[in-house]
Amino acid sequence: MEYVWKDRKRFLGMPLSFTRYAMSDDRLFLSVGCFSIRDEEVLLYRVRDITVTRTLLQRMLGVGTVVVSSSDKTTARLELKNIKNPMAVKELIHQRVEESKLHHRVRVGEIMASNMDNDDFDDTDDSDFEEE
Repeated sequence: MEYVWKDRKRFLGMPLSFTRYAMSDDRLFLSVGCFSIRDEEVLLYRVRDITVTRTLLQRMLGVGTVVVSSSDKTTARLELKNIKNPMAVKELIHQRVEESKLHHRVRVGEIMASNMDNDDFDDTDDSDFEEE
């Protein structure tokens, strides 16, 4: 598999960690551990929001945290902690998410509808729209 971006969680700005992040054309990956490894992935077309946070120490070390929120049931929130160039990574993820949504023909309404209860919209009561 070919990755478009890879990095590791950093301590004091150096990649001294067993937490690895990667992104392919259609997925975002998290791999944690040395002997016992836990792997998670999020399909990019399911990403709903991307946020960047940078503490003062993170800014001094040139790192930050990118938080990816998705409609994925098992990985609804994926944190890419202490990565280099967090703003550039956020923009790269955003571009890939948009490309993936176009490729899979995902519309905003489909994402929003999958997370709402059917009780939120009641079609049976049209009293508000009756003419006087």
